[in-house]
Amino acid sequence: MSWMAWTLPTASFFVIIALMLVGMSIWQTVSPGHQRKGFLPISTTRGDRLFIGLLIAAYAHLLALALTGWPLWIVTLVCVAGLIALLKWG
Repeated sequence: MSWMAWTLPTASFFVIIALMLVGMSIWQTVSPGHQRKGFLPISTTRGDRLFIGLLIAAYAHLLALALTGWPLWIVTLVCVAGLIALLKWG
């Protein structure tokens, strides 16, 4: 794995994403989900909402880095809160 410069933030990002995917897979196996319509304009499953939330978080981080001077940890906390809200009510 020497081809990539693994810093702590990079490694933790990939570990957290992997743990989220494993957790969602176990949750789906234990308690199968169904499509529902929340505040999003489409019917979604848990996996759909997770994917949409990860995309929104990625673009929010890019926009925050480009347009604001906010520290990265504040943007990350806002994105985590948004992801939790999207998973619960989306």
